[in-house]
Amino acid sequence: MKKFLAAALAGAMCLSLMAGCSNSSAPSNPSNPSNSSTPAASNPSAPAASAPSASGAAFKLGGIGPLTGGNAIYGNAVMNGAKIAVDEINALGGIQLEFNPQDDVSDAETSVNAYNNLKDWGMQALVGTVTTGPCIAVSAEVFNDRIFALTPSASSTDVISGKDNMFQVCFTDPNQGVGAADYISQNMAGSKVAIIYQNDSAYSQGIRDTFVAEAAAKGLEVVSETTFTEDTQTDFSVQVAAAQAAGADVIFLPIYYTPASVILTQAKAAGYEPTFFGVDGMDGILTVEGFDISLAEGVMLLTPFSADADDARTKNFVDTYAKLYNGETPNQFAADGYDAVYIIYEALQAANCTPDMSAQDICEALVAVMPTITVDGLTGAGMTWAATGEVSKAPMAVVIKDGVYVTP
Repeated sequence: MKKFLAAALAGAMCLSLMAGCSNSSAPSNPSNPSNSSTPAASNPSAPAASAPSASGAAFKLGGIGPLTGGNAIYGNAVMNGAKIAVDEINALGGIQLEFNPQDDVSDAETSVNAYNNLKDWGMQALVGTVTTGPCIAVSAEVFNDRIFALTPSASSTDVISGKDNMFQVCFTDPNQGVGAADYISQNMAGSKVAIIYQNDSAYSQGIRDTFVAEAAAKGLEVVSETTFTEDTQTDFSVQVAAAQAAGADVIFLPIYYTPASVILTQAKAAGYEPTFFGVDGMDGILTVEGFDISLAEGVMLLTPFSADADDARTKNFVDTYAKLYNGETPNQFAADGYDAVYIIYEALQAANCTPDMSAQDICEALVAVMPTITVDGLTGAGMTWAATGEVSKAPMAVVIKDGVYVTP
């Protein structure tokens, strides 16, 4: 039964994208810290660029994300994962990469400024941005300037809509909403569902919209729907009380981990213990400072990556990450950053790009090959891309048990 449900979930979440034959082999993804340069600290305020090996000219790869501020857990994880990939690739001795991560504090204007700094530096491709709002702003810039960009984790369709040189590693918001509704309908039949979402967040709103539509199509009973904003995410007593009064036994949270931790805390204080079901933005809830992780016991979420997976690639990455970053366990966003660098690496090889090419020429070459390559990564096997920028890969549902993610 579990195998059937897993297959059903994967089918529901996979996009029907155009997949071509691979022009290059899947990355070897070695994890050998002895061949890696020392990365910046895991929470740098002004991270230094990673230098390539001294064997020749390097492609200039920029990165943009929140390295400080409330969303720093996402940005630092992405950049740390990206740095590991850069160092591994440089150690191979072929294509060389120089990586320059910039802090945008998850603010659109700051993100555009960071982008302009990278452009002045000579950036030839971008890993970024990390969060959706800033990425929407920066995606317009990369489209106008014809610089190739691959966002690890900005999931709104507005990021890629109408921009042929903007691609995603993560699932789109619509896919997460559909997948969550399908999973709940298949595995929690008869549940009464409440939704709490952030109505001034493109990420949260987008997932909520497709969840509601799919829930109606699948006959899910949504008994309560409440919202909050960036400025009101410190008190959820009204939203929790509404869900409890409506008799909801499942609360769907298409939100980030910080407000989710407050909701779980306030629900416990109210003596309310529904099943909480989140999406990829919930990854990181176990690391919230001051949060009682026992409150997350039984929380479910959709994710493309679990640090507890037992395949060799994941184990090597987790071990390397822990050695380099103070024993930390990488979250999904670290894996997204790692995969983003390897995807660009594979595309550069497939397009026969060289570091002496202009950013604009590299962009056109990568745009042409992206729909033709297939990449095996930490966040998906056999990943492919549509010309419109969406990725096709299968996710999984995990549940938090004894402080770790496990497959239900």
